[in-house]
Amino acid sequence: MLKFIVPQPLGFDASSRATLRFVEKPEQPHWIVVGAGIAGLRAALAVATEGNVTLITKEAASESNTHYAQGGIAVAMGGAEDVDLHEKDTIEAGDGLVFEPAARLLVEEGPRRVEELLQWGTNFDREQGGLMRTREGAHSLPRILHANGDATGREIGRALLERVSRNPRIRLHERVTTSELILRDGRVTGITALDAAGEARQFSGDGVLLASGGAGQVYRDTTNPSVATGDGIAMAYRVGAEVADMEFYQFHPTALGLEGEPRFLLSEALRGEGAYLRNSQGERFMERFHPLKELAPRDVVARAIARESRGASGELLPVYLDMRHVTGKDLNARFPGISSFLKNYGLELAHDLIPVRPAAHYLMGGVRTDLFGRTTLPGLYAAGEVACTGVHGANRLASNSLLEGLVFGARAGEAMIADQPRADAMVRKDPEPAGDNIGAGISQMREYLRDHMWLEAGLLRDRAGLTAMQGQLTAMLPQLPPATTREAVELRNLHTVAVLIVAPALAREESRGAHARTDFPHHLPGPARHSRMVRGRVDFIDFG
Repeated sequence: MLKFIVPQPLGFDASSRATLRFVEKPEQPHWIVVGAGIAGLRAALAVATEGNVTLITKEAASESNTHYAQGGIAVAMGGAEDVDLHEKDTIEAGDGLVFEPAARLLVEEGPRRVEELLQWGTNFDREQGGLMRTREGAHSLPRILHANGDATGREIGRALLERVSRNPRIRLHERVTTSELILRDGRVTGITALDAAGEARQFSGDGVLLASGGAGQVYRDTTNPSVATGDGIAMAYRVGAEVADMEFYQFHPTALGLEGEPRFLLSEALRGEGAYLRNSQGERFMERFHPLKELAPRDVVARAIARESRGASGELLPVYLDMRHVTGKDLNARFPGISSFLKNYGLELAHDLIPVRPAAHYLMGGVRTDLFGRTTLPGLYAAGEVACTGVHGANRLASNSLLEGLVFGARAGEAMIADQPRADAMVRKDPEPAGDNIGAGISQMREYLRDHMWLEAGLLRDRAGLTAMQGQLTAMLPQLPPATTREAVELRNLHTVAVLIVAPALAREESRGAHARTDFPHHLPGPARHSRMVRGRVDFIDFG
C-alpha cells in the first residue's frame, strides 16, 4: 500500500505578517479576480469600468502561462473568409468535440480584441509596414501574430499589466495563494487565501472570477511554470461546480529533450518556419502519420514522436528538431528567446539537431462555463485555461489559447457587471492559523503524483494504467496534509486535478484528440459528447 510520512504543522510565528489593505470605496460593486494572465487582466479591465476589483496572483503578476507563451496569437484579421477558415481550422483540430458557437465567438470577436491590444500599446512584429503573420500546425493559412519573435505572451501581458496598473479601481495583490472558495447560501462570495508571509486571509465581495490558468504541474514533464497547479479547477470542484472534458490534456510535441533539464518549450512556430522532425536514424517520419507532416495537429505530432522514440526493447530513442536546411532567415533574430536558451547547452538552431520530446502543455477541459464565463454556481465565473466552454474540443488549435483568454476574459468581465448583486467587499484576517512549511513529505508526495500521472495517465493510456492510478490517488487521499501552507494547498489541488483527469479518461472508452487509449484506439460511433464531472460522478453530455 502507498504510504507517506508527512510531518504535522508546528504552528506559526505571527511577528512578521504583512497586512493586506482594505479595498477603497466599498459602496461600489466589488469583484475578486484570481489570476493575472491574459484572461484575468482583460476581465479585470472590463469589470473596472463599473466597479472595484481585487486582483490576486500567486506569484509576481508576470509569472503565468501567458508570460511563457512563445508561439503567438491566432487571429483572423483578413475579413469574413479568413474568419470562416479560422473557425473551420479550430473545429477540425478539435476532433469532433468543439462546441461550435464558442468557436464562432472566438474567431469573430478575436479581431476586435486584438485591435484593442494594438491601441493599448502592444508591439507585435511587423514587416513591410504591416503586421507579420506566420503559419503554425493545422492552420490553413498564415494568421499568427508574434511579438519580439518568440515572446508574444510576455508582450501582451506587459501591455495589459501596464493598463491595469494605471487603473485606480484595480488593486493587485501578488504572492497570495488562494486556498478555497467561500460559498454562502449557494452563492460564491469570496475566497480564503494565504498571503506571502503565510497568514490566512479572507477576501469577500460580489463574486469571484477564476482566471488561474492550467495544471501542467500534475505531470512530471511539462512546459508550464511551477504556479500551474490547477488551483481554480480544484477549488471550484470542491464547492460543487461542474467540470468538463478534463481527460483532454494537450501534450506539446516539442519540448527540449535533454535528460535532467527543464522541458523548455520549443515553439510550434519553429515548424511553421520549416523545421523537420527526424528520428534516431535521421529519417523524417511525419509523412507516415499525417498529410500535413510536421504541421499536423499537436496530438498527432506528439503521439508520432512518442512512437518514434520507443525502441524495440523499450529503450528511449532520441527524436530531433532539424532546421539546418532552413536558409534565408536569421533564426537567432526570429527566435531570440529560444536561441538564447539553447545557447546555454551549446546548441544552435541553424547548425544542430535539437533533441525534443512531448510535455504536458495545455488543458482543454476545466470549470464548465457558458459563453459569458458563468459557471454552474451563482457568483462564480471562469475564463481562460481554467475554464471549459468547449471551444477547443479534444485538441486545441495552435495559438488559440491567448485569443481565448482575451475574448472570454472580456466577455466574463462584462457578464459580471451585468449580473452584479450587492455585497460589501472587504479583506479580513481568517482566524485559522497557518502552519509552518512541512516541505519534505509534501515534496515526496508531489513528485510521486507527477511521476505516476505521467506514466499512467499521460500521452498514451489504457484501462490497467488508469485503474492503477485511481487506486494510488485513493491511497494518497487520507495522507494529504492540511491546507495551511502554499505547498500543502498546491499538493491538495494537484491531487484533486489528477482525480478529475483520471476518472473521465477511464470512462471515455475511445481515442479522440489528446485522449489516446491504446485499448480503444478509435472513435466511438455517433456524435462526440463532452464529459462532465460533479461530486464524484462522471457522465457524458451535449453542450448548448
